Amino acid sequence: MTSTPPSQDRYHGRFAPTPSGPLHAGSLVAALGSFLDARAQGGRWSVRIDDTDEARSRPEAIDAILAQLEAHGLKPDGSVIFQSRRRDHYEEALEQLAEAGRVYRCGCTRAHLRAWAAEHGQTMGAIGPVYPGFCREKPAAEDERHALRFRVGDTERRVADRRLGSIRQRLAAEVGDPVLRRADGPIAYHLANVVDDAAMGITQVVRGEDLAELTPLHVELAEALGLTAPGYFHLPLVNGPDGRKLSKTNHARPLDNREAAANLDVAAAVLGLQATSGASISERLDRWIGEWRQRHPLPAAPT
Repeated sequence: MTSTPPSQDRYHGRFAPTPSGPLHAGSLVAALGSFLDARAQGGRWSVRIDDTDEARSRPEAIDAILAQLEAHGLKPDGSVIFQSRRRDHYEEALEQLAEAGRVYRCGCTRAHLRAWAAEHGQTMGAIGPVYPGFCREKPAAEDERHALRFRVGDTERRVADRRLGSIRQRLAAEVGDPVLRRADGPIAYHLANVVDDAAMGITQVVRGEDLAELTPLHVELAEALGLTAPGYFHLPLVNGPDGRKLSKTNHARPLDNREAAANLDVAAAVLGLQATSGASISERLDRWIGEWRQRHPLPAAPT
């Protein structure tokens, strides 16, 4: 397959699956969209395995994901990155946030929060229940079992998205203070994602639309750590027959590598790309790269 030589300084994208199971039709849309965006801009494309939660990560799923990407012609530049090997970096970020007064110890258990919600009701925010703030001003003691929460701001945050336009969110009211490290140890997706995107030099995050509501939080986290947030492009989702988003939780059928060309055609159609017939996988990808370049140019850099 031919494409413009990578230029990491100008553009660096990534695909970052959670290895709780193999890829399905929905995750192929995210992989293909991020790959095409990188190649269309003459950029670098990396694969990162988001395996911070060991309880959900399956070694066999990692092997399956990498084999699926290769079978579908989606070959990353450089070595695969594993979040499970980067714990020290996340702990350093937590220390930095603690020194800045942006994290606090939270001793609230799930049982306590469920009981409170049953009695008082609970505000549902953009990404789930909004934390009531019990430990915000009176943190748990150091020797008490606790999680670490991020103290969000109370102003409206606006983030530009290349497909959705402006994403607006008042974090305190619509999200609340999220957990960055659980009481039992695992680092939250939010923190690991922000730290690693910056460490890898990611300039554009292309991912599913279901993650759009996390974006203002991720931008605020990046700013709190003194990092430059990437640009964002959220892709359309693939829904199953029941209307719900395809996911591993909903037992979405794994991709069949023997049907790679057909799988790519389906994913390309979701992305609004023209159908191909009788072409090899590399020919398909080359055609779509050219089409993507015309349809989704990067916004001009500010002068």
